[in-house]
Amino acid sequence: MKQGTALLLLVLSFSSCSSDVSKSKDKTPEKTVKPVSYNVTIKDMKFQPDVLFVNVGDTVIFTNNDMVVHDVTDTNKTWTSSELPVGKSWRLVVTESGGYYCSIHQVMKGKIIAK
Repeated sequence: MKQGTALLLLVLSFSSCSSDVSKSKDKTPEKTVKPVSYNVTIKDMKFQPDVLFVNVGDTVIFTNNDMVVHDVTDTNKTWTSSELPVGKSWRLVVTESGGYYCSIHQVMKGKIIAK
């Protein structure tokens, strides 16, 4: 009788474990990625870093630490920061990959690659 009870308990414990595992597979939570902020420094007539890998929805903060006024302009000219005086910043929420440049000093270029 004790062996029968032990066997029954063993079978019940395995069946409850297997049902929990199957339930957990059905309820796989979706991964949510929280937006992140990245900094691009404008210094020595360059965007630093000049290539940035981000996720859509992340924010890029451009800060002018150079000695002159700059701006940040999309290569397709769909957006621009307007002029950024020395010490000022501008934020961009990333919606897609693309290049940018300073329209005042067109040798300054950068790229945002979004996943």
